[in-house]
Formats: sequence, structure tokens, C-alpha cells
Amino acid sequence: MAVLSPTETALKPLLQVKGLTKRYGPSTAVSHCSFGVDEGKTVVIVGPSGSGKTTLLRCINYLEIPDAGQVILKGEVIGQRQIHKQGQAWKPISERALARQRQRIGFVFQRFNLFAHLSALDNVAVGPHRVLGLSRSAAQDLAARQLERVFLKEHSHKRPHQLSGGQQQRVAIARCLAMSPDLMLFDEPTSALDPELVTEVLEVMRELARDGMTMVVVSHEMGFARQVAQQVIFMDEGSIVEQGEPDAIFDRPQEPRTQQFLSKVLV
Repeated sequence: MAVLSPTETALKPLLQVKGLTKRYGPSTAVSHCSFGVDEGKTVVIVGPSGSGKTTLLRCINYLEIPDAGQVILKGEVIGQRQIHKQGQAWKPISERALARQRQRIGFVFQRFNLFAHLSALDNVAVGPHRVLGLSRSAAQDLAARQLERVFLKEHSHKRPHQLSGGQQQRVAIARCLAMSPDLMLFDEPTSALDPELVTEVLEVMRELARDGMTMVVVSHEMGFARQVAQQVIFMDEGSIVEQGEPDAIFDRPQEPRTQQFLSKVLV
């Protein structure tokens, strides 16, 4: 498994995405996408539906296996190991090794994927208990702290059906935080919510950004992207068309496709 030296790692972004490409048969969903995310920063990916945003996100933690390119997190190549010390020969790592790597990457989906038969507290505690090996009581103590962090302390005993969509999504965020990830990925976390519930989830994400969590967010919430992101990426047809600071992308886009897209969504 390839790992950069401490000196090299200190000079590079926490996350490096290099030339990621994903194909499905004759169709290319993601094409040679590259970007970096510094520690404690937030990158928001925007673009029309079907532009490859979700696929790119899923390739970062190898829920989808890229056909080309690399993901490097804190100096460690995700999902691959170098066969020879010299040359460019790589092969997939074992499922067990990949599962260990994925523990470092929290993933918040559009749908909440909570266990219906468990309370909010136990939904958050199950990972630290079963995966990290914490005792049940220690895992529940950790879960209680994370639920308080997402403003759900008073709802820890409730099961998912007793919670609003926004509350369920915040439980899903707390579940990721309980695993102490280096990086959080958010795939349109408010798209399944009623409009009045969107704000409470975005506020939790703003708090995470203020606390220095490194995040990559796929979102249609342009106001959130402008306020929170240090970098905005615009994707279309599987490619990164333009990337830069929020003011540059939203106020002075250089690419005609970016201009066309923003003219329709910034109203």
C-alpha cells in the first residue's frame, strides 16, 4: 500500500483526486477529474443532474471502483497498492484493507439509511461498538456526544419513524462523526427533505465547517456553497468544467457552460 513520506504529506492537500475516470460500458460517467482539498476546508461540487457528481463522490471512497486515476488521503492511496517500487503497476487491495480505509471517510447519502429498529442513540453507537471495538457503554457515551453535536440530545431515544427527515439526516451525520473520520463526503444531503427542513441540516454542516472538518459536498444549495466553501467545482457531462473560489465561480465564471448553468439557478 503506497504511503507518502511525512515531508511529502505535509506539503500536500489532505485529499488528492488525480485523474479519476469511471466508465459504464461505452458511457463515461466521470472523466479525468482532478482536485485537492486542504485539511479543514470545504469543497462544494455543483452541476446539472446527471453530470457525474455522485459517481465522483462514490469513487473517492471506492463505493464505485474507478477505471483510472487515484485517490490519496493523508498520503495513503485509497483502494490500490503498488506492485513494484518502481514503475506504474498497481493492483486492488483486499476488501478488509479497503474497509479499514473507508473508516476514515464518512459518507452522508441522500437517503438516511438508518436502522429502523434502533433508536437514534443506537444507530450512532453501532459503528463504534462493532467496528471500532468500543464497549457498548463507551459507544453509547460517544453516540450521545455526537447527537448533542447535531442538536438532537433530546431525541436520542427515538426511532427513525419518530423523527422528521431533517432529524434523521442529522442522525446520519452523527453516525459518521462517531467514527472520527479524516474526511466527510455529503451527497446532496438535503435533496430528500421538505424545504422547511433543509435549513437545520445545512446549519449542522456549517458548524462542522467552522469546527474544521474537511468536507466534499455535492449540493444544489448555491447559498451554502457561496457561504461555506473555500472552493467550488462545476461539473458537466462527467468532467470538471471549472473550479475556483466561490466569488470567482459565482460572480465571474469563465466558461460558457458554467455561465449558462448559473444563469438558470441563481435567480
